[in-house]
Amino acid sequence: MKKYRILIAKPGLDGHDRGAKVVAHALRDAGFEVIYTGLRQTPEQIVKTAIQEDVDLIGLSILSGAHLQLSKKVIELMKKEGIASIPVFVGGIIPPDDVPKLLEIGVARVFGPGTPLSKIVQEVREVLEGVASTSES
Repeated sequence: MKKYRILIAKPGLDGHDRGAKVVAHALRDAGFEVIYTGLRQTPEQIVKTAIQEDVDLIGLSILSGAHLQLSKKVIELMKKEGIASIPVFVGGIIPPDDVPKLLEIGVARVFGPGTPLSKIVQEVREVLEGVASTSES
């Protein structure tokens, strides 16, 4: 079985990364290879890292309220770089009204505060295995 590579990134000026680190550890414990970019990454840095690290999924942790703008910019850059097939997950403080907007711009899954780690791991696995099975057909 392939060992999937996941990029966990903190775009924007948000200085809190405890949640991102907790998710990264849970994914690592579940058998994924996790690359964590650290704080205050630009969308350009995130996409560049995704390409360099040949990742299978990008997780964005956003607590600053700029989730729509930052997610849209990352997805636009991914399209420009030819990696739009990589699923993007967003976690953080996301108002319920913004979830459909994030899904509309191309985010695969959205996780708010209090989402069980087991649910995140399960959905990451489901999306990655779905992507793998569609790319193999």
